Amino acid sequence: MKTMTIGQLAKETGVGVETIRFYERRGLIEEPPRRASGYREYSDDVLARVDFIKRAKELGFSLKEISELLSLRLDPGTTCGDLKSRAEQKIDDVEDRIRSLQKIRKALKRLAGTCTGQGPQSGCPIIAALEGHEEL
Repeated sequence: MKTMTIGQLAKETGVGVETIRFYERRGLIEEPPRRASGYREYSDDVLARVDFIKRAKELGFSLKEISELLSLRLDPGTTCGDLKSRAEQKIDDVEDRIRSLQKIRKALKRLAGTCTGQGPQSGCPIIAALEGHEEL
């Protein structure tokens, strides 16, 4: 079994050393044994786990959700249906965020459309809206 230092693990996974330490503190990866020199000694299993965490983050899962996914992954009673349910729940969350972002975009476009881009900021309708004098 190949082992590596925290720096090597960081390089292999494309995350920072501090991120790996953070994952250890959060319990997403176990604190590894140390060599006689005091350096942490990470296995290929940890590399795979960090890659899993990274991919799950790219899909929008929070660290809490990732922790739950990791637990499900290790539970022999977990079914594909359990995992599909988590994915569908994440889809619903993403769709909610998209709707929210679309509302924000619409409001910003409306605000930007009210401003000529000329004159002092004190007369800017964007500032007036943010101060509560105009409707968003």
